[in-house]
Amino acid sequence: MLKIAGAAAGATVAGTALAAAPATAADGAFAHPGMLHTRADLHRMATQVKAGAEPYTAGFARLTANRHAQSTWTANPQATVYRGSGTPENYATLYNDIHAAYQNALRWHVTGDTAHADTARDILNAWSARLTRLDGSADRFLASGLYGYQFANAAELVRGHDGFELARFQKMMLDVFHPLSEDFLAHHNGSYITNYWANWDLTNIASVLAIGILCDDRAKVDRAVEYFKHGAGMGSVKNAIPVVYADGLAEWVEAGRDQGHALLGVGLMGTICEMAWNQGIDLYGYDDSRFLKGAQYVAKWSLGGDVPYTSYTRKKGAPGIWSGSETASAAAAVDPAMARPIWAMIANHYTRRRGLDAPHLTKIAARFAPEGGGGDYGPNSGGYDQLGFGTLAFTRPRATAAEATAAPKPTAGGSGTSPSGAASATPSSSASPLGGKGDDLAATGSSDLPAWTAATGVAALAGGFLLLRRRGRARRDTGE
Repeated sequence: MLKIAGAAAGATVAGTALAAAPATAADGAFAHPGMLHTRADLHRMATQVKAGAEPYTAGFARLTANRHAQSTWTANPQATVYRGSGTPENYATLYNDIHAAYQNALRWHVTGDTAHADTARDILNAWSARLTRLDGSADRFLASGLYGYQFANAAELVRGHDGFELARFQKMMLDVFHPLSEDFLAHHNGSYITNYWANWDLTNIASVLAIGILCDDRAKVDRAVEYFKHGAGMGSVKNAIPVVYADGLAEWVEAGRDQGHALLGVGLMGTICEMAWNQGIDLYGYDDSRFLKGAQYVAKWSLGGDVPYTSYTRKKGAPGIWSGSETASAAAAVDPAMARPIWAMIANHYTRRRGLDAPHLTKIAARFAPEGGGGDYGPNSGGYDQLGFGTLAFTRPRATAAEATAAPKPTAGGSGTSPSGAASATPSSSASPLGGKGDDLAATGSSDLPAWTAATGVAALAGGFLLLRRRGRARRDTGE
């Protein structure tokens, strides 16, 4: 199988960034916090949990039960992180610490307990003081993408917290993560542009976008947005979702591969769209809401529904090394119990924030609520590909008609030195359970039947854990 002699880990990219800035990019200063969570989002979580409102309390219970969310967590930073090859292959150390930092930071914002903020800060500081390199096989580009966007989101939540070394952390992101992410988007490890499936691009788009926001770097944000719209690789929106059908569904290209990777891709594209939205850029609605149609397709298919699939052939290999092709002619088989914590964010955007009808998203979000996070979906790396806790973080009231049609607008926040709506704050009227009588909080679409049952405050997670198959070394460089 392919062994591409691509750019070395940590290589500097020269002259590859796209110059054109997207027309929809927001002008002016960046909003902080402004990645997956805004100050308003964090305040909503805190007030709703204090008020005992469902499904927030069930979502918060998933967070507090996770071993990563404990203030006793101690970081284990490494100077070099290896994924795919190298000695030791230690990337699990990195993703476990990232999820501990994120979960403790989120718990701080909900409760106001500074012990969790201090733990998150200490984890991030420990890594920025030591990490200098990502290495390994082509999988190092997965590391730069997945752990880049996740690390940046954790840091954004403690931005300005006493003792957090923001400048040093930003330098680590710019020196260690961004060069690899940009190099992959520019060169794809020296391969043919279609050698790597869509999620490889999507991880690194997410990383470049998150690093741009963290570092107040407009050029990086514009680069990520432009690639999402027009990039040559399989992760740009029209390549990841190549066919739009008359019934309003749109084919997700990796549905012809397998369910696990299709779910990964949908979660990553949703992450990109949410981070961009919170900076005033509407990628959710781009190209007549193409992502909505693709997400609806994957939701219906994942629940066992019949979906069309137009045959797709991709070229594999690298110029001068080897070449081949692979054709997917039908949507792969699915396990309706396969879970990833990706649906609450997407369903809530389209049905509550925008007031659109998305029955398949509504159904699958309700089925897998309350969503957990890293550590709740199996012990392997696939269980840590999303930060999770969407039931807690993204459940929102229905927008008014005016709000649903308004363009996204970044909201300037404070420095992040205190939680956004700590539990000690007096809940506003919005802290009461959202919606009217009979309005089901987990049913985020206008056409869904009530699906929320939580007699004990925590609904059991339907189905099993998503365990991405272990990849042999022979498959590692052929596309995640």
